[in-house]
Amino acid sequence: MAFTFTDRHIEEYRTQGYTVFRRILPPSLVADLRRVCAEARGIARENRGPQAQRLQPIADYPLDQQPFLDYVELPVLNDAIQRLLSPAYRVGGPRFLGVLFEPADLPWCTPWHRDWRDNVVGLDLARWDRIFADDRYLNQVNCALYDDACTWVVPGSHLRRDLRREAERFPDRPIPGPDLEGKSYIEREWICREYVESMPGARQLHLATGDFCLYRNSLWHLGNYVPYAQRATLHDAVDTDEFESWRTDIRTESQQRVEAGRGMENPNRP
Repeated sequence: MAFTFTDRHIEEYRTQGYTVFRRILPPSLVADLRRVCAEARGIARENRGPQAQRLQPIADYPLDQQPFLDYVELPVLNDAIQRLLSPAYRVGGPRFLGVLFEPADLPWCTPWHRDWRDNVVGLDLARWDRIFADDRYLNQVNCALYDDACTWVVPGSHLRRDLRREAERFPDRPIPGPDLEGKSYIEREWICREYVESMPGARQLHLATGDFCLYRNSLWHLGNYVPYAQRATLHDAVDTDEFESWRTDIRTESQQRVEAGRGMENPNRP
């Protein structure tokens, strides 16, 4: 069945913080992307070992870029994004785009987090706080080339600050993930699942092959991975001029804060 955009997508995006364009990629494009992403998986593991979870940005690697450009230019996808948001929004593409993979050897999961706030060293949190609910910023994509149930979210959390029960569950910064050191395969799998489900209100996202999930990365979210579930999921942004400029400023300011902190720790540092 061909993809059809409806008002439901708008309501989901606004209230839940994510929506899914079901089976929006055509089979021929999925096949082309699977082929090149199999090569990308090999590069990721060669560069970073068997537990490598991503390769990003795709433009930096010796891969056939045409399937990724075909994805960026897909008319039905661009029409859906512009209906949901406006013509000012665009698919990020190879300069931003990555691919997410399953680990080769052992289960693991990321910490629960809100992007930028919880994973950028030296970030001025006031800058994030001013824009976290503004939909010109922080739009992220998971586009599945195989069925993918790795991502968990807390629906609606993109519209608010942390609830008391969330702050009590994760009081420390940086937020720690589960302790997997020395654990067996099955122990790691169970520990990760217990950690994932310990977040109040957590919901698992189920993407089928060809599904495009657009979500606010200011949501509480994480990824939980097992080697037996093959994964090749495009990880992208729906970008705007404002978001691109904000990212540039934040990265510059964060680096300056880190460097200033190092200088204070060692005043004799050259």
